[in-house]
Amino acid sequence: MPSFSLPKKIVLGHGARTPVGHIAHSLATVRPEALMQSAVEETLKRAKLPKEAVDGLIVGWVGQVFSAPNIARVTLLKAGLPEKAQAVTVQNNCVSSIESVCAAARAITLGEGEVYIAGGTESMSRLPYSIDGSRAMKELRSLETVKEKWSTLLQSPEVIIDDALEQGLTDPVKKINMAATAEVCAQMYGISREAQDEFSRQSFAHALEGWKGGFYQTHVVPFQNGGQALLDKDEYPFLRESLPQKPAMFAKAPALFDHSSYSIESFYKDYGAHMDGVPFVPGKSHGTVTLFNSCGRSDGASAVVVASEEKAKALGLEILGEIRGWAFHGNNPAHMGVAPALAAPDALKNAGLRFDDLDAIELHEPFAATVLSIFKVGKEKFGCDWEGKFKSGALNPHGGSIAIGHPLGATGTRLLLNLLYAMRQSPKARHGMIAACAGGGMGGALVASKPG
Repeated sequence: MPSFSLPKKIVLGHGARTPVGHIAHSLATVRPEALMQSAVEETLKRAKLPKEAVDGLIVGWVGQVFSAPNIARVTLLKAGLPEKAQAVTVQNNCVSSIESVCAAARAITLGEGEVYIAGGTESMSRLPYSIDGSRAMKELRSLETVKEKWSTLLQSPEVIIDDALEQGLTDPVKKINMAATAEVCAQMYGISREAQDEFSRQSFAHALEGWKGGFYQTHVVPFQNGGQALLDKDEYPFLRESLPQKPAMFAKAPALFDHSSYSIESFYKDYGAHMDGVPFVPGKSHGTVTLFNSCGRSDGASAVVVASEEKAKALGLEILGEIRGWAFHGNNPAHMGVAPALAAPDALKNAGLRFDDLDAIELHEPFAATVLSIFKVGKEKFGCDWEGKFKSGALNPHGGSIAIGHPLGATGTRLLLNLLYAMRQSPKARHGMIAACAGGGMGGALVASKPG
């Protein structure tokens, strides 16, 4: 990938996010545009950014539906941002809000504007069930007809009634869902169940410490509805608060792909073609991925100010970081979880930095299997010691997606907020990076440095 240099300094100001709600729990009734509006309004307050100074809003959203077409525009108007301002919704699966920050930086570089709010939103609790079929069928020509013919539609071979949630978490090219891609990585790279469970235990422990120690209060704002707080802190780590002290609970969780109705041998028959020649070995091959060493499905939104340095200073904004470079790197969709190990070296090259220069890293944790695979691939192929950064406390020191949850479109800027506020609290921190994988085989990474 060719390197690039930014012709002007692009900086990051304050940001904010909602607490992350667990699927079908506290934020389940809230629409994604309302979650995004909350994140935008709180970002404006914390940054002390005048609304009239905002040139645009760019929002990542994976589960796009037509109740809020171009959710960025809907949010912009509801939040009272300038009517003339640019509003764009982007979709790059789980790296969508990394994409939104990079899109804002590109717009500033090209001179389209100087101050943007970038972020993402998701309500996995509200992802719809869908009717897939052609409106050429007389049964699908109107909503009234659909309702009238509903019982026969369910039997029609030309109509598919689908769950958008499960459909969206399955790659349509390789025909594999995201949890199965994690098991593929675990089998390919020899990642044990015990190692995954221990990493997950630490994710929960660090997330709870982050909340109890006051870190998350720096940028997480209770979600209000009608003056009443629906949720004041991330939900899932407190639903599972006892887990870090009970590691045996992780061991009791059933393997997703190794049980009485679906064996690990069957998994190899279905997905062995993706495992680069790793064979099934009777008595030695075992399933490793469980619900407890995977991230939760979630609801939430996040946002951050992206601006030219010149304009940020003119407005008197506090600058938390400078964008140094970014990169996106695709790989085999069946191996999507290791894509950050591929994107990170490109982002560092673009930033003019080495992996060893990084004082802080926020790495998305879709599954412990994929994180530990990144540790292995990153070191063996690129000389990047991700595991060393984790052991030193530089990587995900306040927990990650396994504990906090994963509101798809919001996770990229959630990672960025973690990075910025952790670096702000650390006098010695100078350079940091966020990285995430996405369904379809895409990795994204962004490097930021402290100002000055």
